[in-house]
Amino acid sequence: MSPSAADDEFWEAAVPLLDRPGVTRSTMMGYPCLRLHGDFFASWDPYLHALVVKLDRQTVTALVADGLGEPFAPSGRAFREWISIPPSERESWPERLDAAFDCAVERAATPRVKRAR
Repeated sequence: MSPSAADDEFWEAAVPLLDRPGVTRSTMMGYPCLRLHGDFFASWDPYLHALVVKLDRQTVTALVADGLGEPFAPSGRAFREWISIPPSERESWPERLDAAFDCAVERAATPRVKRAR
């Protein structure tokens, strides 16, 4: 499958989210992604044909433990709040996208505390 055809698979799954206020198409580390008001919340791994979503750490840990996804580690280091959902779990992609959107909404509503340097 060509990279553009693989990207189409992601955008097809993302269509319902693109109608939501504040959701835009973008790229993250060269991968196609979705943002909510600038915050990345979903992406696509064109090499594994996997959906990549940002959730809370507990959910990511549980999904990995249940064998429903793999840690997202594009450079060998796992991103703790990101999970790669394989094509074998394709039927769960809409649910995972909705959960990632909900987490992005929650992050947007939570004031960030600046760390002292």
